Amino acid sequence: MLYDLFIGPFAEFDFMRRALVGVTALSVSGAPIGVFLMLRRMSLTGDAMAHAILPGAALGYLVAGFSLPAMTIGGLAAGFAVALLAGAVARATVLKEDASLAAFYLISLALGVTIVSLRGSAIDLLHVLFGNVLALDNDVLILLAGVATVSLTALAALYRPLVLECVDPGFLRSVSRSGGFVHLTFLALVVLNLVAGFNALGTLLAVGMMMLPAAAARFWTADITRLLLLATGFGMVAGYAGLVVSYAAGSSLPAGPAIILAAGCLYILSLLLGSQGGLARRALIRPHLER
Repeated sequence: MLYDLFIGPFAEFDFMRRALVGVTALSVSGAPIGVFLMLRRMSLTGDAMAHAILPGAALGYLVAGFSLPAMTIGGLAAGFAVALLAGAVARATVLKEDASLAAFYLISLALGVTIVSLRGSAIDLLHVLFGNVLALDNDVLILLAGVATVSLTALAALYRPLVLECVDPGFLRSVSRSGGFVHLTFLALVVLNLVAGFNALGTLLAVGMMMLPAAAARFWTADITRLLLLATGFGMVAGYAGLVVSYAAGSSLPAGPAIILAAGCLYILSLLLGSQGGLARRALIRPHLER
């Protein structure tokens, strides 16, 4: 019985193995990006950028249908364009970068949905918004593996300035002029991972594999290295658990939302039981401090 539930689906079905490989690659690359987004207080920036790629991917769909190269190139172009435009607006006007990102995010979301609706059906729109992790082919898996490789290599190369910018950005500016380059490179990694996640989980759910494991991990450790490893592990567990639950539930529970719900359950458990600021620990410690 346990074999049939936890191992059997991956041993018997190729599409389940592909989905597991895909979500593992997303966890390895996306969760560390989510940790740095959280530490840099840019969590909502990730959500805004996830929606910003939609019009570009929709244009790729309009031109070539569900073509991986067309939608990937379109999503990358749109994501980079919105990031640069939001930064330019913030520097040239009274708006802060978060406000300009919010404006572009809303415009991008509406524009992308409109473009898909012009040609496709409601099913096509749902595919673009929520993805289909059970339909990953070799090309998508190669893309996910490539993005994971690029992301880990770049994070390893930029690890020290990224950590410094999280802890003391003023000090980094005083000792180095690399802050601008590091920030732009990090934004590029965010866009790259969101485009990769879009091909598996859709534009509305891709950011979930970044932020929920990172937020859950923060309730267990404050050490950045452990935070990165734990967030990656949480992402893998959520991906596996979501696939298992979706398979057991049949067609009534799509795999993409099930994966994000599993990550959400890990976050709620961490919020309640985490050793670093979890609600249960705070409730137990407070009476001791009040004596």
